Formats: sequence, structure tokens, C-alpha cells
Amino acid sequence: MKYSDLFIDFDDTLYDTHDNAVIALGELYEYLHLEQHFDDPNVFYDDYWETNIRLWKQYSQGEIERRYLIIERFRHPLSLGKGIDPTPEYCIEVSNKFLSLCAVKPGLVDGAKELMDYLRGKGYRMHLCSNGFHEVQYKKLHACGLYDYFDTIILSEDAGANKPSPIFFSYAFEKSGASKETTLMIGDNFNTDILGAKQAGLDTIYFNRFPDYPAPEAVTHEVHHLRDILNIL
Repeated sequence: MKYSDLFIDFDDTLYDTHDNAVIALGELYEYLHLEQHFDDPNVFYDDYWETNIRLWKQYSQGEIERRYLIIERFRHPLSLGKGIDPTPEYCIEVSNKFLSLCAVKPGLVDGAKELMDYLRGKGYRMHLCSNGFHEVQYKKLHACGLYDYFDTIILSEDAGANKPSPIFFSYAFEKSGASKETTLMIGDNFNTDILGAKQAGLDTIYFNRFPDYPAPEAVTHEVHHLRDILNIL
């Protein structure tokens, strides 16, 4: 077997972060009674997603701090509502509620459980590699039933840097005891997962869930469904 260790991304690779968050955001809208402030709920939803995607990209690149992300991703969409004063303190309260709603959602990407059972049966050592927030990721892992599959949990907040930073991957090797010659990275985000792993000297499987264009040359393998990985490993 060429590989003995697998670095595996969590959000939107195994855990259906987006769809779970869509559900949680709807619950948050009702909890906060935002219908009293928005004539059209899509004004809030659309701005949240646009803002959140932009901020997570900045956070992954080390351009902003966690606190700024947490506050701003709610401050901006809430500021579009009538009669809302989205102070930093209020935005943090909103974020805490949202994360508590997200953390208990069990939804997985199609084929995730089947893949993890297969990989465990093949004897791979599996290491979760995530930029997600520490306290939330552990709750999500338990909620979706995948916690016990991993030999090591490697989070950016523990590493002191986000993927794709070399600091993150150096920490991942140190904590897991894996060797880059026998380790492969699986992830859905080309910039953070695939380029970061490539720069660290790893082979990769790019889970291109929504392919608008072919994968660049940096990819060792490209799949469009998790079950396709069973034909590679």
C-alpha cells in the first residue's frame, strides 16, 4: 500500500457544512424574530452567505482574526434590517446561538459514511485536518457520528495557523506522526486543502463537488463523488 496515512478535510468534504448551516440559519432567523425587521428574508440570507464566504477566505489566508469573522459575518447582514443595532456584543451573541444550532446537525455529504467504513477496513490511519473552530468541530464530529473514525484531530486553532499555511501541515505531521512520503490529502477546497498539501509535498485527492472547470495540474487525483475514492485507495 503506497499510503498509510490520510489527511482528510471535514467541512464540505465529509460533513455537509453548507446544507446544515442553511437549516441552522433558518432556525436562527425564527429565533431572533427577524421577520419583524426584514420584509424579504432573502435579503438577510443572501448577504450572510456572500459575507461569510468572503470572510472565511480571508480567515484562511490569515488576513483577519477569528473575532472579526464572527462579528462581521453577522454585523453586515443584520445591518440591512430595520431597527437593528448590530453591536459587536450582539453579533457575538447571535454567532454563539448560530454555532450551537450548527453543531448539532448530523448531515453528511453523500457517501461519507461509506467511504470512512471502507478506509477504516483498509487499515489507513486517518487524521482530520480542519480550519473550523475548535469547540464547534468536536461537537459536529460527535453529532454526525464520525469522531471515532479518526486517529488524530488536527485543527488550525491548535496548529496556530490555517490551511494552506506550511505551519499547519508541519503541525499535522508532528501531531499525527505521519510521513509525507506515505500520506495523502483529501479535500474539497482547492486553495486550502489541495494547494496547501501540494506545497507540503503530499499527493492529493481533490473532491471537486461542483465542477465548473477541470482541476489544475497540482491535483494528483480528482473525483466528483466520495465513492469514486474507493477506486483510488
